[in-house]
Amino acid sequence: MEYVLQTTGLTKKFGKRTVVENIYLDVRAGEVFGFLGANGAGKTTTIKMILGLLRADAGEIFINGYNVARDFEKAMAGIGGIVENPDMYGYLSGRANLNLFARVRDGVTPERVEAVIRQVGLENRINEKVKQYSLGMKQRLGLAQAILHRPQVLILDEPTNGLDPAGIKELRDLLKYLAHEEGIGVLVSSHMLFEMEQMCDRVGIIADGKMLAVRDINPGSGERLEDIFLTLTAKEGGQIA
Repeated sequence: MEYVLQTTGLTKKFGKRTVVENIYLDVRAGEVFGFLGANGAGKTTTIKMILGLLRADAGEIFINGYNVARDFEKAMAGIGGIVENPDMYGYLSGRANLNLFARVRDGVTPERVEAVIRQVGLENRINEKVKQYSLGMKQRLGLAQAILHRPQVLILDEPTNGLDPAGIKELRDLLKYLAHEEGIGVLVSSHMLFEMEQMCDRVGIIADGKMLAVRDINPGSGERLEDIFLTLTAKEGGQIA
């Protein structure tokens, strides 16, 4: 299968402390890849390096075959993402926020904006100011912004935090649709074992900045992700948060 995102030997230090060490990661087109680890395991730091928000101290990142360090603009053209909370203008409507973002991306038509609004289920509230949105609605608007330019790679950092069960299911179903029906490679980080098992095709387990293993999610195998996670992290001295 085609790999739309790859990292090789990715490493990041803050001072003398190594927070991400020698991460090898790949995401295929058409799959949801889960990045599973406790809070502080190195998930967000890794994602920020992939999105160009932090510079790696060692290693390489490839997005659609483009090296982020050498072909930054071409690499970033094929990626969309949300780190922590979606960044929106609260005093503007959801539609106005999307229109602003559309202006800085090539090829985003008014028709595409409308299609994405429907896709994330915000058509009835899109003209309201974002400051009136619930957390779940802000997450959906952030997701709309992230996919507006038809990226081949979508990255979401802890997207289910603060969502109620209905909101989590809606997000899970949408991410699976984007991967399996539209062929996007989705990387989603979380510390929630159950959600990773329900949402993902494969899961990479990270602890103390190191990738411990990558596992296929196969519901019929009888192998529980919780057991795998706890066994691996116990060896590293880590635990789920």
